[in-house]
Amino acid sequence: MTIKKHILFSLLFLCQFALAQNDSINQLEEVIVSDKQLKGTSNTQSVQRLSDTIISRNQSSLTSLLNYNTVIFFKENGLGMVSSPSFRGTTAQQTVVVWNGININSQLLGQTDFNTVATRAYNSIDVKAGGGSIMYGSGAIGGTIHLNNDLKFSNTFKSDLQVYYGDFNTLSAVYGITAATDKISVDASYSRNSSDNDFKFVGRNGRNANGQFYNNTLNVAFGYKINDQNSIKFYSEVYDGERHFSITSPNATRTKYQDFNTRNLITWSSKFSNFATDLRLAYITEHYNYFEDTTGDGFTGGGVKSFIAKYNVDYIFSKNSMATAIIDYTKNNGEGDGIGASTRQIGGVSLFYKYNVSDRWNTEASIRKEISDVYKSPVLFSVGSKYIFTEVYQLKLNFSRNYRIPTFNDLYWAGSGNKDLKPENAYQLEVGNNFRFKNLRFSVTAYGSKIDDMIRWLPTNAGNWSPINTDKVTIYGAEVLLGWTKKLNNHYFDLSGTYAYTSSKDERTNKQLFYVPYHKLTGSLSHNYKKFASYYQLLYTGEVFTTSDNNPKNILEGFMVSNIGADYNFSKNNTFKVGVKVANLWNKEYQSLPSRYMPGRNFTIYLNLNY
Repeated sequence: MTIKKHILFSLLFLCQFALAQNDSINQLEEVIVSDKQLKGTSNTQSVQRLSDTIISRNQSSLTSLLNYNTVIFFKENGLGMVSSPSFRGTTAQQTVVVWNGININSQLLGQTDFNTVATRAYNSIDVKAGGGSIMYGSGAIGGTIHLNNDLKFSNTFKSDLQVYYGDFNTLSAVYGITAATDKISVDASYSRNSSDNDFKFVGRNGRNANGQFYNNTLNVAFGYKINDQNSIKFYSEVYDGERHFSITSPNATRTKYQDFNTRNLITWSSKFSNFATDLRLAYITEHYNYFEDTTGDGFTGGGVKSFIAKYNVDYIFSKNSMATAIIDYTKNNGEGDGIGASTRQIGGVSLFYKYNVSDRWNTEASIRKEISDVYKSPVLFSVGSKYIFTEVYQLKLNFSRNYRIPTFNDLYWAGSGNKDLKPENAYQLEVGNNFRFKNLRFSVTAYGSKIDDMIRWLPTNAGNWSPINTDKVTIYGAEVLLGWTKKLNNHYFDLSGTYAYTSSKDERTNKQLFYVPYHKLTGSLSHNYKKFASYYQLLYTGEVFTTSDNNPKNILEGFMVSNIGADYNFSKNNTFKVGVKVANLWNKEYQSLPSRYMPGRNFTIYLNLNY
């Protein structure tokens, strides 16, 4: 074994995982979580919370945050370009992004581009591994990413300004205000990210060309407690962005892509002696313009407008049992080049039941059935159990059936869409083992899943491409999540890390799916001493196949990159902080897509003001 590998796996066992919650997500009583389903229905699966401290120490994109802190692998077309995840060996369309409890994956593509999500607009982000289709709908097969604007009801007023400036004229700035009483709570922020993105390539001639981008995000969350039993909450987000897509040769045509998305959600929550209700109404829009040549005025575009209504009732039978019934309705109206004008409607009914057999043993089960005017949906279910053997060890089991529906492009693309497509169908089983020894925590989760009717676009006899239900995929793997903290006098240490082994194979060919690495590892070490803080991050990604036949000539080699940073608080009340970060510390050449090189060593300085 090489010295590099010795160092790599030594760091793994020195690392922590910012540990997945043992039960539901812990919250102070005055905090109202935006995603009620995540809090109440995740006892038998792993949920990892990324705090605002972790968010602020990473780049502003969701890709960077999750790449350095979770087991999820990302395929990037260069820094800031299109970014697609693979969670537990699945495809990008099988990972769902949830905004304040609402699935926001594109209805056109079936996925979220993780480089279009500005993380500093949220006060917490959760990562839930495994199936979640019953609560979050189509695509929640590999896992779900939860973007939270949680509201705090206590006398508070504060504002926060964060400014980051670095190489390649890269700017990231966010200004936020939080104001609250015991009746009203407001949390609002505006963020701006931009970069010339013209970095030099490591170890070769040339610069990244046509890679400039910008995006603006406005977020508002408002809550009002009408009385002790009733409250209303309103969440709104507007995103506007433009990216020029990096070119791989000087003579390539320069292209760009514009996004404009809006999200609005209003909720009415009521609590009574033994039951509670929650009504949610959401209106979400997505729109894009694609310019095939930036020197011309021509472009293609399209978009979808979605209305979502969801009503759930929680009923507590006793201190040991409760049930939830959910009725929901979704209407999508799509229009644009390629899909024309298209509409689909989906209605669903879900039932969830939780029973505590004893103080140590609890179980939960859920079932869901949908009715749609464009496809037939399977009956979905999830069953799980958790048993606390001792204060040191607990066991979790979960088995579920999940799905992914065809996208608008799959169904309606002119000349290629297939209206006879069936939803992708997945069965999953996972076994989690959680351990806790004083300051040390770690978990080992083994899982397996089988996906049928996987949708792929393939060439037809007519000479074009069309989607069909063709692939069957078998996935198995393991995740190790570690955590250790220690305080010595005025010194505070925190080690964090994750490791994943993933086998994801096409049953017909017995080949690993391309862009799914067998190994991925992350680690971080942070140290705080009075007003001084420092941290070190490590990311290792194993080799990946870039073709479905696993041709060894088409392998991207594994890479290991590191970041380091430090900051100092100049005030008594932690209100004035200045810091510096060095990304790709060892100036490594690396890429997650062929010919899509990432930046070498680069520097960022930042200023945080809280008052």
